[in-house]
Amino acid sequence: MNLHDLEPHLAANRHYWASWDRSGVGPDSALPIYRTGITQPLFNGVLRLRDRPLPEAIGEAKRRLDGARWAWWVAADSDPGTAEGLLAHGAEHLTYMSIMGIDVTNAAPSAPSAPPDDLKIQRVEGRAQTEEFVALVSTQMGFTGDQRPIVERELELDGPDFVRLAGVVDGRIVGACLLSLRTDVGGLYNIATAREHRRRGIATTLVLEALRITRESGRRLATLQAGSEGEPVYRRVGFETVGRYQLFRLP
Repeated sequence: MNLHDLEPHLAANRHYWASWDRSGVGPDSALPIYRTGITQPLFNGVLRLRDRPLPEAIGEAKRRLDGARWAWWVAADSDPGTAEGLLAHGAEHLTYMSIMGIDVTNAAPSAPSAPPDDLKIQRVEGRAQTEEFVALVSTQMGFTGDQRPIVERELELDGPDFVRLAGVVDGRIVGACLLSLRTDVGGLYNIATAREHRRRGIATTLVLEALRITRESGRRLATLQAGSEGEPVYRRVGFETVGRYQLFRLP
């Protein structure tokens, strides 16, 4: 598996988001549509479009996602011209996200600086810690609304395919990272640090622990998506940019 082969990275992302849909949506189908009931756009949407007329796909997406806040993901696993076609149908371009990857079988990456002495890395267990984990991620990523559906689904998804890591200082979760092992590529999500604890190496330490777990699971690659602020941070750890997502919202 080559780091710059984009499909394994895209498949890891499709499988992660599709897992939030209780109906068992097929992440590798031509038009994977996932709906969670959570009122945040990333928790509902279209993950790709393959070999389907765009107007037909838009109609199906609008029917199945009616009443939800949702986004349409576009990357190299969608038909050529999908982004332009969505814009022609009145879609709003929301953002770009870099798709980044790292080969964890190379020399183990190291942190640019030592983590804080008072930092402990723990796996999140039980409802109370899950609630604290979700609260931190939601706050740092600007999620609003009721967090209880997110907590309940996180608890349902608990198992060997999902590793939730917490950075703990003085008994409080101040850093978060989720590792999805649903495919042959480890997927990192929900990387967040409490504002008052940023620039201390906490997120980097959590990412390195997720990469260690990925490597020990027998996998070769790990992937994540990053905005413009996060991309240079992950480059310092050893990630490379291998592709790009665009996200759209239809009227």
